[in-house]
Amino acid sequence: MPIRIPDDLPASSILKSENIFTMSETRASHQNIRPLRVLILNLMPKKIETETQLMRLLSNTPLQVDIELLRVDARATRNTPQKHLDKFYGDFERIKNQKWDGFIITGAPLGTIPFENVYYWEKFTEIVNWSRHNVTSTLFLCWAAQAALNILYGLEKETRDDKLSGIYSHRTSYHHHPLVRGFDDEFWAPLSRYAEFNSRTIKDKTDLTVFADAPDAGVYLAASPDCRQVYITGHPEYDANTLNNEYLRDLEEELDPVMPINYYPNDDENEIPHAIWRSHGNLLYSNWLNYCVYQVTPYDLSDLI
Repeated sequence: MPIRIPDDLPASSILKSENIFTMSETRASHQNIRPLRVLILNLMPKKIETETQLMRLLSNTPLQVDIELLRVDARATRNTPQKHLDKFYGDFERIKNQKWDGFIITGAPLGTIPFENVYYWEKFTEIVNWSRHNVTSTLFLCWAAQAALNILYGLEKETRDDKLSGIYSHRTSYHHHPLVRGFDDEFWAPLSRYAEFNSRTIKDKTDLTVFADAPDAGVYLAASPDCRQVYITGHPEYDANTLNNEYLRDLEEELDPVMPINYYPNDDENEIPHAIWRSHGNLLYSNWLNYCVYQVTPYDLSDLI
C-alpha cells in the first residue's frame, strides 16, 4: 500500500531505501481515489523514530493511506528537533472537527506516574472521548492502552514493581476473528512497560474480547465488540535495536534496569539482537487496517457516528 506522507518528512527517505511504497503529497493529489485517513498521536520522546516505525507497518496493505501527525504536548523536547515538530505535527484543535478512518495513539514513558500527574492528562482524556464518535477505529499502544482503559472503563492503574522488558511469547485466542486472522497459535512480541494488564480483570469489568495474552505478562491484544477500540499492550512496531537503546538509556540514567528477556543472543548484551516479531507486527497492522477500518468505514466520513 502506498502511504501518503509529506514530501520532506524524514521517514520518507528511510522507507524508500527499504523499498517501501511511499507516495508524495504531490503525486497523490493527482489520483482520483478516496484514501484512508489515519491520524497518529505520537507521545513517544523520539518522534522521528516512532513515526517511521509505524509508517513502515502501515505500508503493508493494498490501499492508499493519508497520514496526519498529531501532538498533545507543545513543550520543547530534547529528543526531537523543534523544527520537525512545528513543521509536521498539528494540534488537536486544528483537527477535532474532522472525521478519521483510523487513529493510532502511541505509548509514552509514563508507566510509574499516576494519570492525574501527567502534564497533558486532561487534553488526553478529551482526545480519547472524542475518538469514540469521530474515528472508525482507534489503536491504543502500551501506556495509551492502560490510559484508555481508565478513561473508558474506569479501570484503576495497575503498576508492577518490576518492568516487563523483552520479547514475550503470547497465545492467540479466537483464531477466526478477522483481527487475528493468520496468527500463529503462539507468537513473540516486544514489551516495555510497568503496567499490569490482568486478563481476569479485563474480562470481568469490560466488554472487551482478549485475543492474545501471556502467562507471565497478561493481556497483549484486546478489542471492543465492534473493534472501534483496539488495545495493544506492547510494541510490535519496535525495530530490532529499540529495546537495546532503551536498556542503555536506563543504564546511563542509573535506573538499575533488568536486562530485556529473550532478547540478546545468549543473554549477552554485547550480542546483536534479532527481530523475531516483524511478521506478527505486519500482520496485526494489516488486519487492523483492512478489517477494523477499511471494511467498515463509510465512504463519506461525515456519515460516521
